[in-house]
Amino acid sequence: MSQSLHLAAIDLGAESGRVMLAAFDGRALRLEEIYRFPNVPVRVLRSLHWDPLRLFAEIKHGLGLCAKQAGQTLSGIGIDTWGVDFALLGRDDELVGNPFHYRDRRTEGMMDQAFQRASKEEIFERTGIQFMPINSLYMLLSMAGTPALESAATFLMIPDLFNFWLSGQKACEFTDATTTQLYDQRAGDWARPLIEKLGLPGRIFLPVTQPGAVLGPLLPAVAEEVGLKSAPIIAPACHDTGSAVAAVPARAADYVYISSGTWSTVGVEIGSPLITPQSLKYNFTNEGGVSGTVRLLKNVMGLWIVQECRRAWAQAGEEFSYAELVALAEKAAPFAALVDPDDEEFLRPGDMPTRLRGFCAKTGQPTPEDKGSLLRCVFESLALKYRVVIERIEAMLGRRMEIIHIVGGGSQNRLLCQLTADATGRPVVAGPVEATALGNAAAQAMALGHFSSLTEARDVVHHSVDLTTYEPRLSTQWDECYARFTRLLPA
Repeated sequence: MSQSLHLAAIDLGAESGRVMLAAFDGRALRLEEIYRFPNVPVRVLRSLHWDPLRLFAEIKHGLGLCAKQAGQTLSGIGIDTWGVDFALLGRDDELVGNPFHYRDRRTEGMMDQAFQRASKEEIFERTGIQFMPINSLYMLLSMAGTPALESAATFLMIPDLFNFWLSGQKACEFTDATTTQLYDQRAGDWARPLIEKLGLPGRIFLPVTQPGAVLGPLLPAVAEEVGLKSAPIIAPACHDTGSAVAAVPARAADYVYISSGTWSTVGVEIGSPLITPQSLKYNFTNEGGVSGTVRLLKNVMGLWIVQECRRAWAQAGEEFSYAELVALAEKAAPFAALVDPDDEEFLRPGDMPTRLRGFCAKTGQPTPEDKGSLLRCVFESLALKYRVVIERIEAMLGRRMEIIHIVGGGSQNRLLCQLTADATGRPVVAGPVEATALGNAAAQAMALGHFSSLTEARDVVHHSVDLTTYEPRLSTQWDECYARFTRLLPA
């Protein structure tokens, strides 16, 4: 690769991680996957954890491969990960236990406990964040009074932890901090009065840095270990959805994005938080974005349900690729059974096919027996949930969203993309698949002065990738199906 700008974009998702090498030639950003590795939770007794030490070893291995590819020199290194999860450090900067996984059951009942100390309205007014049991607030509340929280000196989100281990600099990055439901965007700081009211230790929360902050050089010991001369550690949008949204190749103003992966985040980009009775009623979230933007969005369960079905079938001795699963769903009859993807029954790991059939039986619907019918049910239900979210966005903003951009791994799912176009009556533009890594690299390039604005970065992304457009196939069956679907949703 002969280009002068080489950037390592490290993207850790809830299912896998990858180290990408980005090169910028003045017109296009090109990505090369250097290393990919699994990211799986570890169950210890009753608890579900992440394994940050193994992940850090994988990150360093990937950086070593980047060093060989780029001639021992990188212009920047940036990390993004999933949101809400965190690590606690003691006074010696060592980990206080292994970070918990957001699907750990210790958050059950914590929302009710929180509301006994601060009302739902007050929490939303302070933070503008969607109420989900996986939020950092409820995980911290579940740890109240434990030796781990009592002895903690520093709270770091997962990407902040890896940035610290790479640079030696402790900082909390803005886009990821906003996913905690403990950050006050309007005040531009942690929601300290709320933190105190909830009985959480305010001392552990560090100042928040913005996307594009150069945290410092790669620690000499790490540089020597991976074979790099040196490289700055740059905080992109450290929340993976924040990076993915930064790479949405949009040209029109009125568009909705869907960052599709383990979760589907459906939303729009706005200039300031929308914290109103209506956004509280619809349970929307206002997460931080790049260049002072706010991501008004709804988290939908996403392809997690399919991932768990695949895992259950693999345990039974039947291995399927994702492409094979899509092909099975394409052959199945449409408009049979539907589920609410966000029903709490689908949140935790487990026998997802049985849970899906149980939901259908409980709601008086035909029970999908074969795998194709079960998957078709999931994909059609996701498309219909996207329609619900988009129509609520339009109601809050008072204008129609004309186009949908689907980015991330789910943009490769041709059936889901077409069903989304059909269900919503809007064209869907699919791609880029590696939006998160592209947004990560673009934010680094902005920090280094290669792009003057987010708009310019998105223009470069548009020139750098192939996009596929799905036009809606209009059918009255979708409206009938939508009416059935909305009756399944909680009031």
